Amino acid sequence: MSKIALTKICNSKLLSPLRAATISSRLVSDGVPQDKETHTGQKWDPNDYRMSRFVNRPKHVNPNFAINLIAEEPPKACKERVVWCDGGSGPTGHPRVYINLDQPGNHACGYCGLRFYKEGHH
Repeated sequence: MSKIALTKICNSKLLSPLRAATISSRLVSDGVPQDKETHTGQKWDPNDYRMSRFVNRPKHVNPNFAINLIAEEPPKACKERVVWCDGGSGPTGHPRVYINLDQPGNHACGYCGLRFYKEGHH
């Protein structure tokens, strides 16, 4: 599909404004999709064979990278020397791990990255 045809579709009432903006912003003049950089810095050249699956459709990259979401979560203060983390339990959690808080500072869970510290450490 040519850029002119896509522009007509994007300008029509057939697509939501957000979807139209996504389609038109990801295409260059020759219809080759532009690659959006991921949180790991992965970005392919437009001529790379792996980009062929994104011709005439956008590559969706979630802007909410897990490392940023975990960094927004404040460390949890605990009174115990040893705490456990199961990532929220249930099917969305992870195996229970025990974290020793004897040393001062934040201590992160190896599975989910949540941080804990012991209250009263100076």
